[in-house]
Amino acid sequence: MVYEYSESTEIPPMELDEIDRKILEALHENARISYTDLGKKIGLSRVAVQARISALMEAGVIERFTVVINPVKVGIRVSAFFNVDIEPKYLDEVAEKLAKEPAVTSLYHMTGPSTLHMHGIFSNTREMEKFLLDTLYKMPGIVRVETQMLLKRYKSRMGMKL
Repeated sequence: MVYEYSESTEIPPMELDEIDRKILEALHENARISYTDLGKKIGLSRVAVQARISALMEAGVIERFTVVINPVKVGIRVSAFFNVDIEPKYLDEVAEKLAKEPAVTSLYHMTGPSTLHMHGIFSNTREMEKFLLDTLYKMPGIVRVETQMLLKRYKSRMGMKL
């Protein structure tokens, strides 16, 4: 999913009322909550909750429901952030290739000294080194790569919270 952030947008954002916001907050805490339980929590019928969630999905406010996996529990021990400087003419090509890499969890075009900011996860440092040597460094237009390994996570929020 590609997001372009700018002040001018062609499609105006959906107007959310207080009930929509309560639904989104509850789903952010537990996306598996039943329509019935969610309705009881916010004072609506199951049918009304279902209709509201459907409308939020159709408007693109809710993109998908997903699961958050604890990487350490499945053998992913290295989390790293990369600042990648790229020659401008190669930006889209490199971004498209990196977006398809399974190890890459997020990829952003940023202002400032780095062109792309990327997060990746790896089983170990050897796997990360292989990614750097065999994938990233071999891409056309890469000028510089700065890598920072995560030592401790204090907070990580998946998705946006209103």
